[in-house]
Amino acid sequence: MSTFLLEVVTPERVVYAQDVDMVSVKGVSGELGILPNHIPLVTPLRIASIVIKRDGANETMAVNGGFMEVRKDKVVILAESAERPGDIDIERARTAKERAEKRIAGKKDEIDFRRAELSLQRAMNRLNVSSRR
Repeated sequence: MSTFLLEVVTPERVVYAQDVDMVSVKGVSGELGILPNHIPLVTPLRIASIVIKRDGANETMAVNGGFMEVRKDKVVILAESAERPGDIDIERARTAKERAEKRIAGKKDEIDFRRAELSLQRAMNRLNVSSRR
């Protein structure tokens, strides 16, 4: 089976760079599965996990927004942040989740509500990925 290079890049570092068989992501318009030789594509991503299929095994990663560019032989995910399961601080994610839930319950204004909602999505994404270790 042919493969393609997957790079997951954040402003701080390259989180992942490997040849893979497939990657599944959640774009703003729905789920996408990318295989080798996919048509070129650029799409914004949701706060969600990605699933990487490589050598018959699945890997997950928490990706918090960004964009994906698909080329014939390479996929680049430019993410605001990305974490592999082993890099996630579970206690910090739980604390962030609880803090966001409290802010949402308070609903002081629309801006705080949206920030809290995004914070909750990021924390839940990290916790979901870390539970798949």
